[in-house]
Amino acid sequence: MDARLLAFFIFSTIAVFGSLMVIFKKNPVASAFALVVVFFSFAGLYAVMAAHLVAALQILVYTGAIMVLFVFVIMLLNQDSPIEDLKASSGAFKGIAAIAVSGLVYLLIRAALLARGVRPAGDLTDEKLANAGGNVRAVSESLFSDHLFHFELTSFLLLGAIVGTIALAKRGAGKEGAAT
Repeated sequence: MDARLLAFFIFSTIAVFGSLMVIFKKNPVASAFALVVVFFSFAGLYAVMAAHLVAALQILVYTGAIMVLFVFVIMLLNQDSPIEDLKASSGAFKGIAAIAVSGLVYLLIRAALLARGVRPAGDLTDEKLANAGGNVRAVSESLFSDHLFHFELTSFLLLGAIVGTIALAKRGAGKEGAAT
């Protein structure tokens, strides 16, 4: 077995089990740290596919910045309220969720089987990337020229999420302070 294929199976197995831990952990902080494991395994998958820039960005942006934001928000908004358990959900909800998950798994398997041997769409071959100055330069030029609006919009959305989180936390803290 090829080492790349073995690494792919190892990282994908870690990603699947980490994702299941994200879903089934009752503590939101433990769930967030399980998501960190998933992000690291995605970075490993990107590295196996020779997308080293995307692997590094996965670790820096998602694992570093976004997860710090998630954990900050979870701890800031921790209301010490009881967490709804999956056992308390209705049977209809569980049935709908099972059908939806089954459909998604079917689509994923079908897409994987149909995609064998298909090369990614686009005009960037290895030679064109080398002539353009490398993968990092090609991605950065595309990001800051063709997709600049989307890049800036994402930063404003994250800023709005942070401000909204702090506003909700302050509103909750004000009510608690008034009651005591």
